[in-house]
Amino acid sequence: MPSNIEAKLLIVDDLPEKLLALEALIRGEDRAVYKALSADEALSLLLQHEFAMAILDVQMPGMNGFELAELMRSTAKTKSIPIVFVSAAGREMNYTFKGYESGAVDFLHKPLDIHAVKSKVSVFVDLYRQRKAINRQVEALECSRREQEVLLERLQVTQEELEHAVRMRDDFMSIVSHEVRTPLNGLILETQLRKLHLDRGNADAFTLDKMRAMVDRDERQIKSLIRLIEDMLDASRIRTGKLSIRPTGFDLTKLVARMLENFAPQVADADASLSLDAPYPVLGTWDEFRIEQVIANLLTNALRYGAKSPIHVRVYVDKGMACVDVSDQGIGISVENQKRIFQQFERVSASHISAGLGLGLYISEQIVAAHGGTISVQSAVGEGALFHVSLPLSNNTVS
Repeated sequence: MPSNIEAKLLIVDDLPEKLLALEALIRGEDRAVYKALSADEALSLLLQHEFAMAILDVQMPGMNGFELAELMRSTAKTKSIPIVFVSAAGREMNYTFKGYESGAVDFLHKPLDIHAVKSKVSVFVDLYRQRKAINRQVEALECSRREQEVLLERLQVTQEELEHAVRMRDDFMSIVSHEVRTPLNGLILETQLRKLHLDRGNADAFTLDKMRAMVDRDERQIKSLIRLIEDMLDASRIRTGKLSIRPTGFDLTKLVARMLENFAPQVADADASLSLDAPYPVLGTWDEFRIEQVIANLLTNALRYGAKSPIHVRVYVDKGMACVDVSDQGIGISVENQKRIFQQFERVSASHISAGLGLGLYISEQIVAAHGGTISVQSAVGEGALFHVSLPLSNNTVS
């Protein structure tokens, strides 16, 4: 029996001596007895406390016991409280029926039978405690059920994250094996071809012009491998929080202009054109190598997806921020894919699947964020794309 649950008992009688006598009969361990001399006092107590039972005197001035019981039964807070009537009137059936009709569960007649009173009160107190104990168990079970649901949801999320991580790992390994194999195959073929010429004593294959072309091809393949490895290393540094930023003062306009000159061979190979709008110096303090990495990624993407269209680069200052815009008139990027392209290993733009590891924009966004800046895209399918890089300027300006 859950005897540690306190049971509150309400007794109502207009005679104080009767209240004291009844209190003496029913009080006990883990019981709190509240006394009221009128229906109004009883109603006030009923609103403040939760009672295990109420013992009401029938005959009281003002509101009598029957009227108080009917009022209790009409109120949600008190309608379930067991009511026992006490009356000095005779045992006429109609009087007893009236008590039951008004909501009583039992009827006591004066003079009170001490053992009957104690027994009835004990029964109702035990029922109250059992009900409270059951309610607490139900609440505990419901709380446990909710906790299990939350835990299950977390486990499901974790499982989905693990499955996604496994898919990313598998996709990454597939991409890496394919992308690394491409330049390696070129180098292997070049090596086999040269070995064949050497075995045959074909000196004409090693003229100065042909050797220069061979070296150029080797250099492109090696640079491609180096870039793949650097991208993988940068992605690892970002995940572990070890991406280094070493700011120095430089002119962003000069950096971009120099890069466009270096990109001239790629522009020619892509059968595209490149223009620059940068009429004045943009001085600031950033990591020159990392900013060059960002611009190189944007130019590479513009050449890759530009569909041989003109590429326009703009360097300027806006609202205290250094800005670089790289725009093309190529295939464009759908709204759905615009949300994905800055994630790791995302290589899909519109319906086109690109080469590379899908790390360029992810790394670029992390580099720009490390400088306190932002990178965004404006695009629509078939209408080209504009990538906008914004870097803090006001606090980093070099005089």
